[in-house]
Amino acid sequence: MIIDIRNLYKNYKNGEMDVPVLHDVSFSVDEGEFVSIMGPSGSGKSTLMNIIGCLDRPTTGTYLFNGEDVSKMSDDQLSDLRNRGVGFVFQQFNLLPRETAVENVALPLVYANVPGKEREDRARKALDRVGLSDRADFLPTQLSGGQKQRVAVARALVNNPSILLADEPTGALDSKSGEQLMELFCELNSQGTTIVMITHERGVANYAQRVLVMSDGVLSATNKEDLGGIK
Repeated sequence: MIIDIRNLYKNYKNGEMDVPVLHDVSFSVDEGEFVSIMGPSGSGKSTLMNIIGCLDRPTTGTYLFNGEDVSKMSDDQLSDLRNRGVGFVFQQFNLLPRETAVENVALPLVYANVPGKEREDRARKALDRVGLSDRADFLPTQLSGGQKQRVAVARALVNNPSILLADEPTGALDSKSGEQLMELFCELNSQGTTIVMITHERGVANYAQRVLVMSDGVLSATNKEDLGGIK
């Protein structure tokens, strides 16, 4: 089990008031799973994503990542976990505009102090894995939206993380590019990559093996057949 969350609550301060965002959230993700968390804007799914990705801490509750209690980690330990354990894919790609595709993909390896030649080799292999080996030396301005997101996926994979955590990965893509990206996710998952995906789109959520629904800070399971959509 990679993710094990039990009885998690998250409140934010608004002046003197506590504003509850997550309520008694419990779920787990096993190695090799593809899980989507679906919900509308304001449902709490982004807050949950930030906690899963160790970008934020819960108010109360237990979060084990690969058996390690995240709540007991220092900021440096959390930073290390984010770098080696979680590969992030964001809606807006977050690529450096003056760096080539291969240089963007290699960035996490810079922070991990991987030597230069090995960084480039691993970055090019990651780009090949997402079908972009012929675009390795292109700048982001020379790439389509779908290609930029594939570069972002390669960057997320380059450190061989325990999970790929994707936040609205199709949100900035046209429908065809979005479908191609989801097909890539399914292919990566079939090769053993564990994926947790945040989305508000039913059709996108349905590509996952398992769908969880977030509503007003409460997480619940659902049958994929109830969602309709693509699959």
